[in-house]
Amino acid sequence: MQIELTQFYIRLGAIGLIIALGFLLGKLKLISEKTNRELTNLLLVVFMPASLFAAFPTNYDEASAGIFFAGLAGGALVMLSLIMVSKLIFNSKLYKEKNLRYESQFALVFNNATFLGYPIVASTFGPQGILAYCGFIIAFNIALFSYGIWLFERKISWRLARSVILNPNIIAVLLGMVLFLLSIKLPDIVSDSVSYVGPATTPLSLICIGFMLSRAELLKIFKKWRLLLTSLVQLVLGPLITWGLLTLLKFPTEVIQVCALIQALPTATSLGLFAVKYGGNESESSELVAVSTLLSIGTMPLMMLLLF
Repeated sequence: MQIELTQFYIRLGAIGLIIALGFLLGKLKLISEKTNRELTNLLLVVFMPASLFAAFPTNYDEASAGIFFAGLAGGALVMLSLIMVSKLIFNSKLYKEKNLRYESQFALVFNNATFLGYPIVASTFGPQGILAYCGFIIAFNIALFSYGIWLFERKISWRLARSVILNPNIIAVLLGMVLFLLSIKLPDIVSDSVSYVGPATTPLSLICIGFMLSRAELLKIFKKWRLLLTSLVQLVLGPLITWGLLTLLKFPTEVIQVCALIQALPTATSLGLFAVKYGGNESESSELVAVSTLLSIGTMPLMMLLLF
């Protein structure tokens, strides 16, 4: 199955423009630090859960369920594998000295599966790809809102466990899964409301990233070789590990391709949002997202040509 790269470049270009808007708003001081933090909270509590919930179809059938659960299992295996690999690579002295090892581990494990992954998977693979994606995104979000938060807070606590159990994003994907499996259709007034709220996730998150970049020294970004190295490892090693692991275990072709495509996407914009919310390195986290996004313009088509 061939990847339609045109859609990828169109969406990546749109992402760049919205980030530039956030950057401009930050430079013009039309967004403050307080506003950015409030938008971050709204994204993680309201807008992102709505977009995840809306990703699920409502009509159940056995073949679709098989692809869905294969995507879930594949996602869990990919997350666990990348977590282990990230610890091996980014626990070196070089990353510890610059206080960037946890952000780098986050970058390798978590990419733009939510904000960029869904529209690209939908336009590339259609309904079957969406089912595999919905399964994957459950494993992704459970890992993101548990291990991803732990990387910044660095401790296991009841507060962390509660944040996983009660996290709106995890509740949204689990509820969406239940409604899908039971073929329950919500009243139009509810489904329409969710469909109106969810699409705000992408532009708002990118505006927040653009604002954080407005506080960084952009001219120095590409002189920071650790950011370049981290981005290249994430963009090349991530899809290679995913494709090799799932192919070895003989997962369905749709699941292998969807998961490999997702891992070829740039680092998650959530890295910058989490750095703000949970006390990470805000400046270099945003820079890492920017570098990864720019490099993916070249690495993504190369990985797709190699793997597909």
